[in-house]
Amino acid sequence: MLKSMNPEKLSGILLIVAALLALILDNSPLAWLYDSLLSTPVIIQIGELAIDKPLLLWINDGLMAVFFFLIGLEIKKEILGGELSNMKKASLPLIAAIGGIIVPASIYVALNYQDQFALSGWAVPVATDIAFALGILALLGDRIPKELKILLLSLAIIDDVAAIVIIAVFYTQGLSLMALGLASIGLISALAMNKFGVKKVAPYILIGIFMWVCVLKSGVHATLAGVVLAFCIPMRTDNPKECPVKELEHALHPWVYFMIMPLFAFANAGLYLGDFTFETLLNPVPLGIIGGLFIGKQLGVFSFIWLGAKLKLCEKPNTVSWPHIYGLALLTGIGFTMSLFIGTLAYGNDPIIAQVRLGILVASLLSALCGFLVLKWAKDPKR
Repeated sequence: MLKSMNPEKLSGILLIVAALLALILDNSPLAWLYDSLLSTPVIIQIGELAIDKPLLLWINDGLMAVFFFLIGLEIKKEILGGELSNMKKASLPLIAAIGGIIVPASIYVALNYQDQFALSGWAVPVATDIAFALGILALLGDRIPKELKILLLSLAIIDDVAAIVIIAVFYTQGLSLMALGLASIGLISALAMNKFGVKKVAPYILIGIFMWVCVLKSGVHATLAGVVLAFCIPMRTDNPKECPVKELEHALHPWVYFMIMPLFAFANAGLYLGDFTFETLLNPVPLGIIGGLFIGKQLGVFSFIWLGAKLKLCEKPNTVSWPHIYGLALLTGIGFTMSLFIGTLAYGNDPIIAQVRLGILVASLLSALCGFLVLKWAKDPKR
């Protein structure tokens, strides 16, 4: 049965199961086991160089670097020969993504502007969980136009580019110039290999590991090493049938979406609900996240697409109706794993992270449910 299931649907289901399992464990007598597992120290040491982190941070800093490496490969592929290869193709998702960043962030800031510490989470509601959103689309089957899925994919890729820039600019602290210099040497080496036609993936991966360690020690978030390395992988070779970027993307996709993302969700979605009441949702941080993801995303994406179409800046596909566009805008409010990731960067282990997780889970659930219902109703492309 699992083999015959749509991969995107299965990935979405795995994310839900992983999050539910984390919630169940963290609200059961086995909560101590869940917390102890994530806090288990994992140490790798070579001579004086040591990386000593709890298991949770190995997942967030290590495995998520592989996720961002895959995102980098997808970005490069789309820019060089896909939906983002020219402005005519890119204008619609680009305009949608801009709206999906500006409006949610503005709502969060408006509700938290008086608290400088709370303001550090302004980027939490700008993210979209592409795996979860595609999983919801897959549940609807053939009633969803192919063009809508392409739009969601392109929008999410641009969203991820914005998230990468935000992480690099706003969540970098205590820079080590020596570590950054060593990482730059790795980058130059990878670019040189590309220039001189090195097609084998293994040398790039070895340099990537070196870059990851250097970036980890530099103060810049280590996941960015994955994105930078991805842009060094060759897109074309002398053999027109070979494309290292596409081959590597194809090989990594199941590992990322069926193992790394569910594992990240399991590690970060744990939340003890006994300390919360309905009034907790009205606190500025969770309210800002819910308002940003559930209200801001749909308002920003839909209004910017509508305005862009009216001003002839972009063109809505003929097979996609405005109810389809609205349903897609709702799905972009599923922040889940990406929002959880940015939330951990913004607040670390501060107690407020519990409210952040609560806001993300509530907003993502509302966005998924409402998006599913709207798209299920949106059958007529002429509507």
